[in-house]
Amino acid sequence: MNTLGMKTLFEKEVRRFMRVPGQTILSPLISTTLYFIIFGYSISSRVSEVEGVPYLPFIVPGLVFLGIANNSFLNSSSSLFITKIQGTVVDLLVAPMGPGELMAGFIGGAMVRGLAVGGLTWGVAALFTGFSLQHAGVAAYFFFISSYVFSVLGMMAALWAEKFEQINFFPTFVMMPLTFLGGVFYSVRELPAPWDQISLFNPMVYMVEGLRYGMLGRSIFPPALGGGILLLLALVATGVTYMALRSGYKMKA
Repeated sequence: MNTLGMKTLFEKEVRRFMRVPGQTILSPLISTTLYFIIFGYSISSRVSEVEGVPYLPFIVPGLVFLGIANNSFLNSSSSLFITKIQGTVVDLLVAPMGPGELMAGFIGGAMVRGLAVGGLTWGVAALFTGFSLQHAGVAAYFFFISSYVFSVLGMMAALWAEKFEQINFFPTFVMMPLTFLGGVFYSVRELPAPWDQISLFNPMVYMVEGLRYGMLGRSIFPPALGGGILLLLALVATGVTYMALRSGYKMKA
């Protein structure tokens, strides 16, 4: 294993988004804070509790998840896609690194950004609601696996996309609908039929509920169920991305 090349790629990815912290860290932090203020305070005046939890603390895990998911996805997808568009992907292909090292570099950098934004979002929310961590191990598991899954999905999107319109397809037409049907601002039990049943096939529901259990000690699903589903999703996404990189899918001329 080329650990030096993997470490160099990882450091490059971290330095890339740290060059513009206002865009990569501060901007999503402000966006999720506005979500908290607008949705939280406007709805909490009408809805006092959800699933036995005061409304403001209830939405904190969902907002933390949004920060993790969006930024992990955007970092890996934009970075790899730009190397394809600019033609610098050739440098990666001729470097003595295999698919595993390439994935580790890109995914590691994306996870740092996603976890940083998620952690900062949690810290800002704590100023409004107080800090709550009921099950640290469960929270850490869902924190990291959510970031990992979306980092890998970002790489998959970048490998598939050939135009900027295509790279925006996933956030607009896949991630956003699944997010708003994922129980971020409400309990999926409150959805009318058949959406309450359809939501059971939405992996974002289990990510949000897993974080909610770790932070607040409440969840409508057993955390072991969500953890198993997300582990399976992570393995499948990793295998697909690895095989695509190994075959040079849409990377080799």
